[in-house]
Amino acid sequence: MRTTKATMMRGEATRRAILDAAEHVFAELGFSTARLEDVAAAVGIRRASLVYYFRGKQELYDAVETGIFADLQKETEQRLAGLTDPWERINAVIDSWLDFMVARPTAARIITRNIADITPRASNPVEFSETTVAMLEALITEGQAAGAFGPIRPLHVVNIAGAGVLQFVCNARQFGRERTYCPDDPDEIATYRQLLHKVTRTLLEP
Repeated sequence: MRTTKATMMRGEATRRAILDAAEHVFAELGFSTARLEDVAAAVGIRRASLVYYFRGKQELYDAVETGIFADLQKETEQRLAGLTDPWERINAVIDSWLDFMVARPTAARIITRNIADITPRASNPVEFSETTVAMLEALITEGQAAGAFGPIRPLHVVNIAGAGVLQFVCNARQFGRERTYCPDDPDEIATYRQLLHKVTRTLLEP
């Protein structure tokens, strides 16, 4: 039976819907607790239909993580285009991380869950995040070679800046009602962005 263009488009739309639903389910429940049935129910299809696209939970989770880091990398590269000053490049990376996670809090929650629970990435923790981490490490190393940055281990900057972004997005309602804030509020983002830049500068200054 010949596959028509319309059939292929429907199949791709279903696959996209599964990935979108899975990202929300994994963010809400975590890898260990989430079930394929939960994702199928969120899409409005049967588990058997979901398995046609993804054979198991690990494969589905891998596809979700692939999408998250591919999209983050694309946004970061766009921010870096045309920039040559080391400080501008570092700030561009931090800004891309912050804006991406604010716009996609499910991604921030999944990454935060992975930090606490190594189960889904036990064999290779950076299977999908390697490019993102390596990019910032390379920018710092290049800045150090040019004399713009001081002698700090790049991974320490990754830890501090990355954790700052994730905590800002994930902790908005974790400190009690009187301390609740909106991470997508423009003023809140602007203030926090300045603080991230200040912290990063303090870490990297010669």
